[in-house]
This record gives sequence, structure tokens and C-alpha cells, in this order.
Amino acid sequence: MRIERLPLFPLEVVLYPGEQLPLHIFEPRYRTLVTRCLEDDRPFGIVLAEAGKLAQVGSLARITRVLARYGDGRMDILVTGEDRFRILQLYSDEPYLTADVERIVEPWEVPERALRERLITQHMRLLELVGRTVRPSLYENVRYLSYVIAPNAGLTVQQQQEVLELLTENERVAYLVAHLERLLPQVEQMEAVRRRVQSNGHFPEGHSSSSSK
Repeated sequence: MRIERLPLFPLEVVLYPGEQLPLHIFEPRYRTLVTRCLEDDRPFGIVLAEAGKLAQVGSLARITRVLARYGDGRMDILVTGEDRFRILQLYSDEPYLTADVERIVEPWEVPERALRERLITQHMRLLELVGRTVRPSLYENVRYLSYVIAPNAGLTVQQQQEVLELLTENERVAYLVAHLERLLPQVEQMEAVRRRVQSNGHFPEGHSSSSSK
């Protein structure tokens, strides 16, 4: 379960297993990284980097498509998240960071069905409130529901990282349920205010709510 000298791509994003992420590759060192990974058909690691600090848990990223290549060497690629990993040792003797890492093995557990159903209901409500199309099929035949919902649950990047680092699915689902219990009333209140603004009259012509000289 150990991978030696895994190329790392630090970003201000969190990638979940199974999630697809488009990337624009423009720095020379990361062009080299991507070229080598394509040639060797190997993944690289995406790790959250924020305020100069590198997270210790990230996800393997497999290049699934090269979307575009540009004359100056830049490229657009699409990656898909695979297993999570924990960094054991960092190296800086390549143009980009590399690391010895260990894959995180998730223990098997019985899914808490009632909690999963509550999370689905909450997430569908959130999507409705923000004007997104609700597709029940999104939640069907999904092994890890948390990884499907977390990218679109109104989490900060720090919260997304916290979800990534939780060991089990039940822990992640419980975290997201608690988060949405706090978030939904705020979003509902904002929606109620928006509806009132839309339905409550208007400023008379030539009148301004404030003036300055």
C-alpha cells in the first residue's frame, strides 16, 4: 500500500475519490510532471496547499483525458480522483515535490441508512434553494455518497479537507448532515429575503435611497 516518490501537485482545492477535475497546466515544472505521468501511465497526488502549508492527506489523481495542447507547452487535462493517501516523507530534488506515501485503507462498516437518506434529502433541498437541477439519479448506486455530495455542499476548503481526512463513510456522512443542518436555515433565510426584495415594490423614478456630493 506504499507508493514511493509519488509526484505531488499542491493546489488550493480538495479532490475526492471518484471526482473529476479539469486542470490547466502552465508552469514548466508541472508540464514536466504531467508529461512524465502520461508517459509512464501513473497517477500523481493532489494535496491541499494553503498559506504555505501542505496538508498531510491527499488523493491520487489519474489523467483520464488530455483536453487540449497549446503551442507553448501548456495543456488542459481532466483527472479523476482515486485512493486517498497520507504523506510519509517529502522530497524536493525534482522540479516538483515528490513524496513517499501510504494509501489509506478504509475499514468496512455497515452504512447508516437513515443518516444517508437524511443527507440526500438535505442536499436536494440545498440544490433547490440555489436554483440547481435536482437529479435523484445522482445518489443511486454510489458506494461513497459523501464524496458525491461534499464538493457541492457549501463547505469551505478547510471543511472539505476535514471530510477527506475522516476515515469512514459513516463519519463523513454524519459530518455533512451536521453541516447542512447549520447551513440550510441560513440559505432558506437568504432565499426568503430575495423573494421579498423581488415582490416588494420599487424605488420611485428619480428617487435614490442615498445621495452623495
